[in-house]
Amino acid sequence: MNKGTGGGAIAAGYSLLFFAFLFGPLIIMVITAFNSSSFPRITPWECFTTEWFDELFGNERLMAGLVNSVIIGVGVVAISVPVGLAGALALSEVGPKVRAALYTVLITPILIPGVVLGISTIVFWGGLGRSVGADYGSIFFDGMFLTLAGQVTFIAAYAMLVFLARLQRFDPTLTEAALDLGATPGQAFRKILLPFLSPAIGSAAFLTLLASFENYNTTVFTILSGNTFTTTLASKVRHGTDPSLSALAVIIIAVTLIGAMVHEAHTRRAEVMRTGQAARSKVYGNPVLSVLAHPVMVLVLLVAMGGGLAYKASQHDARACKQQILDDKRALQEKLLEEQRERIRAQKAATPAPAAPSSGPAPSSFGGAFNPGSLAPGSAPAPAAPATPKTPSGFGGAFAPGSLKPN
Repeated sequence: MNKGTGGGAIAAGYSLLFFAFLFGPLIIMVITAFNSSSFPRITPWECFTTEWFDELFGNERLMAGLVNSVIIGVGVVAISVPVGLAGALALSEVGPKVRAALYTVLITPILIPGVVLGISTIVFWGGLGRSVGADYGSIFFDGMFLTLAGQVTFIAAYAMLVFLARLQRFDPTLTEAALDLGATPGQAFRKILLPFLSPAIGSAAFLTLLASFENYNTTVFTILSGNTFTTTLASKVRHGTDPSLSALAVIIIAVTLIGAMVHEAHTRRAEVMRTGQAARSKVYGNPVLSVLAHPVMVLVLLVAMGGGLAYKASQHDARACKQQILDDKRALQEKLLEEQRERIRAQKAATPAPAAPSSGPAPSSFGGAFNPGSLAPGSAPAPAAPATPKTPSGFGGAFAPGSLKPN
């Protein structure tokens, strides 16, 4: 029994450490987003404020990067999903030997480092533009186009993997039966295969959008002089961070939670609809409950609650609290300065006075020639200092001052 209790304690401690490691940074960032301190921190807590959200939305460079990221992300989704679907369909139709070679070719871009992809994209499109005589203002040297092209080269492979996983559960005899009954290949694709792939299409679109949005290694080269949301965040962190990044984390966490709850409501509704009439009448028999459990209504309620909390928090005025914090800091600084002055006075009082200097002037090496009264009229010249015997010269006195006088 003690062994079981010890094992349960170890499992509980491990779970606690795991969730603390997983969610601890998120909780810290959420707290620091509402602290008025100019550096992201929890302690010491200063004032509750929402000014960092204003700082985030007031950053023009960051907002411009966000717009660029959205444009590039939509373009990547529009290209990568059809290309990935085409690659998955091609792999499902060819023979085993060709499938292995084709799969290696299509999956290789994922294995190449993003730095290599970014540099190779610039080199390839730049060389192509120069070969056709395009100037540097053309599309071949445009950062948005190069980023779109560079990201599609490997993000399309992600979409292909999603479609391959879905196609493994598809029964090809369904399309064969449709073709035998007179349907064209296009009709069989639109009415049989495409509805079956609809969940995979949504997953692939969402995955490629996120992969494009958060990509840095390739984008930092291909965007050239422009910027995206990710590159702007990286440069902001590199040059000094502030709690506006924590405010961004709060927004991302809120959007993620709302999306997860809406998806859960949609999943449960679809499950109830598949269980039969009894379950539907039990859960959705009440009209009010049926409306509240609808995914759209869940989304509306969550957005309304989030908007209400945001509006309520934005009405809080932190100026009085911040002024009080500033006054306290000034008072503490004055106290420390006064304590330092007191220590200096105490040290001076404890130090003994230096001995008085002698009345006579210090002996000069110039024989008193520079004394203040040496040039006064009638004053006797200062006695010359006794000559110091010179050290014998190694040249026998040949260079002595009187050695050249005539005898």
